[in-house]
Amino acid sequence: MENVPLHIMLLALIFLLILSGFFSLSETSMMAINRYRLKYLAKQGHRGARLTTKLLDKTDRLLGVILLGNNLLNTASATLVAVIIANYFGQDEMALLMGTICVTFAILLFSEITPKVIAAAYPERIALAASYILTPLLKVFYPVVWFVNLFVSGLLIMLRLKPKKGQVEQKISTEELKTMVLEGGHFIQKKHQGMLLNLLDLETVTVDDVIVPRSQIEAIDLSADDEVIHAQLLTCHHTRLPVYRERMDNIVGIVHARKVLNLMQSGKITAATLETVMREPYFVPSGTPLFSQLQLFQENQIRVGMVVDEYGEWLGLVTIEDILEEIIGEFTTQAPSQTSRFVKQEDGSIIVEGSILLRDLNRKLDLKFPLDGPKTLNGLILEYLQDIPEAGTGVTIVGYSLEIMQTKNQVVKTVRICSIPDQSVAQDALD
Repeated sequence: MENVPLHIMLLALIFLLILSGFFSLSETSMMAINRYRLKYLAKQGHRGARLTTKLLDKTDRLLGVILLGNNLLNTASATLVAVIIANYFGQDEMALLMGTICVTFAILLFSEITPKVIAAAYPERIALAASYILTPLLKVFYPVVWFVNLFVSGLLIMLRLKPKKGQVEQKISTEELKTMVLEGGHFIQKKHQGMLLNLLDLETVTVDDVIVPRSQIEAIDLSADDEVIHAQLLTCHHTRLPVYRERMDNIVGIVHARKVLNLMQSGKITAATLETVMREPYFVPSGTPLFSQLQLFQENQIRVGMVVDEYGEWLGLVTIEDILEEIIGEFTTQAPSQTSRFVKQEDGSIIVEGSILLRDLNRKLDLKFPLDGPKTLNGLILEYLQDIPEAGTGVTIVGYSLEIMQTKNQVVKTVRICSIPDQSVAQDALD
């Protein structure tokens, strides 16, 4: 190459560096591309996405052809620099050292770091375009790639690092899926984002977290006088009412208000007539995940379940509306007796019922009460104090200052939350 002009060799060197940069671009973009976005584009018929998918299905072959080209070009660049130095500087050791440093810097700058940074910023655009070139290159150099991969596979087997076929496919966990939803905030409406996150939480939330406790349930006693039953039905606030005999633990059925209204046309409702229209109660074990319960409601075409503990004691009820509200937020109207569960005071404190669920309290007021123990504020206070507090007792739990306003029948009835971190959130919840 002694007769080759210097400018030709320099142009050849630049060309080799650019080609090496292409392989660096391809490698980083192929590894960084969003696989789910790629699958979507492939299903839409995008040819580049289909080619990229085929290349990524055989990662060892793809990396083989990329690294083969990249290393050949880098080696050729270093060799060309050595030839230039030999032609113009002879055996000058200093010139050889400076040439080595310069070609290393040029490879790092133009063939490695800069292309890879660009590819990491625009992986989809570059990978889809590069697939049109890499696909035929892989076919041309397949014998060489196959030969090299024989040694690679043998080395991996010796090191016991050969991945099994079932381990190659990427799988994501629920927590990873939540992160994807959160980071997709620019593409998903905030309301839809919240619904998706709530839906993913149904596996970890149980019926105990949304239960309506038995102390707040309207129920009909079949052993009561007919006048009492008739008056109760006329003033009830719900469409489905549990029916018991003599004691609340003895649930014998569920009656629908619509069927009762039909019977009222023929006269006064009695216990005997209720027994003809009520259906058998549906019992739900305590601790059942909401997602499973939603499926059970759908399969059995039932809207109300009676939650019982391991001893068969009736704890309360859960409805399909309660589960749906966990996904999309509140949409049902509450009974008049439950419309003032949050009462804001002039000093900024808020009075709440002790029976309120901690999940509702956290959601409404943007608080951080722990959810891995008791389900209600009353339960949390009793667990913390290990005693039944008297009215006027103050307590601080996880940084929130609470004052017990009223206790009755060994239960904390009302509580004043004295410190609300974000008053704007609390005001929005109360409006």
